[in-house]
Amino acid sequence: MSHIARSLLFVPGSRPDRFDKALAAGADAVIVDLEDAVAPTDKDGARKALGAWLSAARAVIVRINGADTDWFRDDLALCARPGIAAVMLPKAERADDIATLRAAGAATVLPLVESATGFAALPAIAGAPGVQRLAFGSLDFQVDLGMRDAREEELLFFRSQLVLASRLAGLQPPIDGVTTAIDDAARLQDDALHARRLGFGGKLCIHPRQVDGVNLCFAPTEGERAWAQRVLDAAAASRGAAVAVDGRMVDKPVILRAQAILRDAQRN
Repeated sequence: MSHIARSLLFVPGSRPDRFDKALAAGADAVIVDLEDAVAPTDKDGARKALGAWLSAARAVIVRINGADTDWFRDDLALCARPGIAAVMLPKAERADDIATLRAAGAATVLPLVESATGFAALPAIAGAPGVQRLAFGSLDFQVDLGMRDAREEELLFFRSQLVLASRLAGLQPPIDGVTTAIDDAARLQDDALHARRLGFGGKLCIHPRQVDGVNLCFAPTEGERAWAQRVLDAAAASRGAAVAVDGRMVDKPVILRAQAILRDAQRN
């Protein structure tokens, strides 16, 4: 988790036969899901299967069950296990729950904001020790707020606030929610590029087929790389004097953006 993960792929905790396949899918991070993807009768078995598979040689994120469920306390036993890079907390609403995860040994926490209560507590959640990054549970969020057929404009305010809260707390850029259309590459691209324009740094994936598309959308384009290199070359040649690139003045924010683009491009 030393870099900013662009694609984060869910794999059901009740399907240990898929764990290694998920790791080989090309995602920046794999999330073993003990919550929504696991039926109540399979919770204990999924936890045991994950515990038996975990290894320090293959780091994953684990989405545990919510703090208000009967499985939360048992899931805490996984937090300090080698191989757990981060713990994703669903229905995150209280900083105290994050502190409980930290006390159980979680080095890094990814709160999943998916309710009105969680949204109202954004500053406290984002500022809690151990939080690396926020994630937006957009589907559950819409249900909690009673939204019907919400489109991007209805969720714009809420997504923007996650980006703002992350920046104010010094966190990594937040993670956008899933696109449920597994075989609709155009919809996935639209969703991912929209999230990127808003300031998100990655996206949750529910199928391996979505990974490459998400990685591509959050990576710098060839045009962006070329522009960034022109900016830095021009700035270096000017030795502090005013300079323009592509008809636009280059100042410190422009230089910082160019540097960030080239750093990100080095990952590809």
